[in-house]
Amino acid sequence: MAMTDPLGDMLTRIRNGQQAKKDSVLTPASKLRANVLEVLQREGYIRGYSEDTSAKHPTLRIELKYFEGEPAIKHVARVSKPGRRIYSGSKELPTVRNGLGITIVSTPKGVLSDAEARANNVGGEVLAEVF
Repeated sequence: MAMTDPLGDMLTRIRNGQQAKKDSVLTPASKLRANVLEVLQREGYIRGYSEDTSAKHPTLRIELKYFEGEPAIKHVARVSKPGRRIYSGSKELPTVRNGLGITIVSTPKGVLSDAEARANNVGGEVLAEVF
């Protein structure tokens, strides 16, 4: 069966992996997933990620991050879904927990956090929120 929301699947794998106290999780590779992981790494929510192309289907290994035994990501949720896309201008980008979290936005300049999108004065599709 075809997967309708690959990004939502990756976020769920991260959420489930952290609840199970895993060091890392695997997810199928794609450019969008890699770009979202790059934002999460820049913002300090994951330790890193690596792509494994040796198998028939390429995968991404996501190294999860913990602080004093607690997951670095307390909440991760998909905002724009395949059934209902959510777009926002640079001035109307939502803030998460009064700026303590981030919103991941797909813009014409690439996948950015909400702060980076405001600095570049670009809006786009609101992919996910993380804190």
